[in-house]
Amino acid sequence: MRLKNPFLNAEEEQRVVQAIQQAERDTSGEIRVHIQNRPKECISAFETTQKVFFQLGMDQTQQRNGVLFYVGVTRHSFTILGDEGINKTVTTGFWNEIKDRVIQNFKVQKYCQGLIEGITIAGQALKTYFPYQKDDINELPDDISKG
Repeated sequence: MRLKNPFLNAEEEQRVVQAIQQAERDTSGEIRVHIQNRPKECISAFETTQKVFFQLGMDQTQQRNGVLFYVGVTRHSFTILGDEGINKTVTTGFWNEIKDRVIQNFKVQKYCQGLIEGITIAGQALKTYFPYQKDDINELPDDISKG
């Protein structure tokens, strides 16, 4: 998967943020996207994703239903990590289905579209298992974090 630099332009970043906001509209779940241009350590993409997950406080949501989309630009990697609340509810291959869909888009340099499709699918699952309640608050920022 060959990634351009910058990975997303400003308009594409805004579209991804809007997709996050739309996906979170009907759920208590939280979705974040992190774009890592240069890894700081020589650890696996999955270990890096776990580290970012905790740094962003995604394990601190009330229902443990945070989902992180991690893009390692220089490593050409993509990982999705869900917290224990959502992981207990989705099917075994759920995250791989999303990952495959996103990577299909990435392979044809449709990075923004791939993320939006993945976020939308994750949002539908969050809505099913963690529907919005009248007292829900947005526990985490919707912006794209970068490293």
